[in-house]
Amino acid sequence: MNPTGLGVVILSKSILVVDDDKEIAELIEVYLRNEGYTINKAFDGVQAILFLEKNQVDLIVLDIMMPKMDGLEFCKQVRKVNQVPILMVSAKVQDMDKIIGLMSGADDYMSKPFNPLELTARVKALLRRASYQSTAAENDIIQISSLKIDKHSHGVTANGREIKLTAIEFDILYLLAKNRGRVFGSEEIFEKVWNEPGTGSNKTVMVHISNLRDKIEAAMPGESIIQTVWGVGYKVEK
Repeated sequence: MNPTGLGVVILSKSILVVDDDKEIAELIEVYLRNEGYTINKAFDGVQAILFLEKNQVDLIVLDIMMPKMDGLEFCKQVRKVNQVPILMVSAKVQDMDKIIGLMSGADDYMSKPFNPLELTARVKALLRRASYQSTAAENDIIQISSLKIDKHSHGVTANGREIKLTAIEFDILYLLAKNRGRVFGSEEIFEKVWNEPGTGSNKTVMVHISNLRDKIEAAMPGESIIQTVWGVGYKVEK
């Protein structure tokens, strides 16, 4: 019985944990279940792809080093058809590993061993961003050349053609487009989009900007929407 007595059923968010280390997968499951999430597990990329073909999830927690199909290839395959938030959790700790992970399509990257409380906080942040709907009194639609950005639906189109962006890519684009002509440094972008201190965030922002540019330029050949101000940051000028 619903305690409100209104007959309203609140569905929990569904999370897919993909990790070949069953102990780690179970640890993640315990912490996220305690937060009220519905958890499913897969132990390699192939198994996870098969699961996603038949089921929808709200977020994926993904390891990189796995048999059959590693996390990087899995991420690339998912991004062809799905913009579900992906949090990579990997024993690879070098900056280049993080860059490669983000370039493959991940929204965020954590190193193992991880603090379960931090992992839970990042999961909540990604889910909150993905489900955000604008309630502020601001323009819902921004038009830049043939690019249309709809804040309410989190949709982006160019000449009527949809550009599929992750939640973080959308938030970066909207931030720059809403403040046209203003230059944002990497740390400020990180602070405003991730809602976390931006110290040491340059590589993370750089990779997301690169992915965002690739998607926009594929839909708008020859047009440069996001400009780099060398040594300062990024802006949208048109």
